Amino acid sequence: MSGHEKINYVELPAADLAAVKKFYAQVFGWVFADYGPDYIAFANSGLDGGFYRSTKQSSTAQGAALVVLYSKDLAETERKIVAAGGNVVKPVFSFPGGRRFHFNDPHGNELAVWSEQ
Repeated sequence: MSGHEKINYVELPAADLAAVKKFYAQVFGWVFADYGPDYIAFANSGLDGGFYRSTKQSSTAQGAALVVLYSKDLAETERKIVAAGGNVVKPVFSFPGGRRFHFNDPHGNELAVWSEQ
């Protein structure tokens, strides 16, 4: 059961649900449940969520919240993202506590990956 008044779920837009499903399963090992033609839920991601059918994109340039994933091996995760059709939009940079990069998924949603190393 979820914690009272804690972040519980996140939803992102995607025009091609099959493409984002394939990308996130391949790169991060997420699992999906289909809920009709316009929605897929994901799990095994650290925080459950879903993708709803939309032509809009989530990006920090437009003021969207940034979903940040963790990796023990930043370079390997970046390689997997690019190999699966993602696009690095901010190369690896250092910040207090670690390093990270930002990427777009096949739909154009911006996410980030960070590591302590």
